[in-house]
Amino acid sequence: MDGPVEGGTRERRLAWQIAMGGIGIVAFGAFLALAWYSAATLFLLFAGILFGVFLNAMTDLLRHVIGGNHTLRLIIVCLLFTGILSGVVILGGTTIAQQVTALSSTIRSQIGHVKGYLEEHGVDTSFLNVGNSTAAPNAEGAAPQPQSRGPKLPDAGALASGTGAIVSQTFRIISGLFEGVGNFFVVIFLGLLLAAQPGIYRGGILRFVPRQHAHDAKELIDDIGETLRRWLLGQMATMSSLFILTWIGLSIIGVPGALVLGFLTGLLTFIPNVGAILAGFLIVLASLGSGWTAIISAFGLYLAVQFMEGNVLTPLIQRHAISIPPATLFAAQIFLGVLFGLWGLALALPLIAVIKVVLNHVWPDQTEAANAT
Repeated sequence: MDGPVEGGTRERRLAWQIAMGGIGIVAFGAFLALAWYSAATLFLLFAGILFGVFLNAMTDLLRHVIGGNHTLRLIIVCLLFTGILSGVVILGGTTIAQQVTALSSTIRSQIGHVKGYLEEHGVDTSFLNVGNSTAAPNAEGAAPQPQSRGPKLPDAGALASGTGAIVSQTFRIISGLFEGVGNFFVVIFLGLLLAAQPGIYRGGILRFVPRQHAHDAKELIDDIGETLRRWLLGQMATMSSLFILTWIGLSIIGVPGALVLGFLTGLLTFIPNVGAILAGFLIVLASLGSGWTAIISAFGLYLAVQFMEGNVLTPLIQRHAISIPPATLFAAQIFLGVLFGLWGLALALPLIAVIKVVLNHVWPDQTEAANAT
């Protein structure tokens, strides 16, 4: 009698395992599909989490200076950053606007010179021509008819078409502006909420973890937060240093738009590898109109700043933050940039850092464990 009962129990257990495996595969596929279609939202939330970690790190640093409770220190940090941004906008807004205009004109002019140089050497640059007003020949191949000397009023169809294009372009610009401003405020608001009460959200995540794994999950969350905190503080220090060095150096050389170029260099440092290439391209392009001396000096300054960033600032400031091989980071940037665009390119390093911490907890390094014992 025990044989058939044990056989039926084994079959039910096998059927249950197969069913649970199928459910798990379907759930994992659904999760991947959801992550793919909501990638922009997930990256936006991750950016808000990074901003919250940064505010929390600055608040903890302020504790060693003035003490006080967490809320008071967070308010002081927010007021300090708001004051700095307001001062930059009020005091340097006119200068920044003038330099942006001058830099834009310089870059457009240099692009035109490069285009003319390429055309002189037989390189086709017709794809750069936008809105040519040259009259096209008619269907019979005859020469285009000369235009009348008097002003020609557009017909109703042309007016309607032009008005529709203007309206659609205006709506596109307004929607893009609202989207950018909305994303900015989402990041700010989410970061403030996370920084105001980090313990509540940490405890809320741990409530969904089984009790036997609660200790490991707590260590994982703490390690992720500490890794991101160290990396963000080091990255802010590196970006500020490169901004000041580039601004002062380009001002001494006499390159137009030194303040804006320094700010862009510091900002693009947030994106490893690719950001440095873009910053160098802008610096050299902006110096083309100032003579060979300025070009060579600006390029030398760029190389010196990048050498200092790669061999002095980053090893000194972030030696205890994260350690990711350059090839791994570059491959991850290309992969995430192709899949998710600018979001994936900009947030590749913190994402890889989080993945590395998770993998270290799931599969710890046997060499480090043997040395620890």
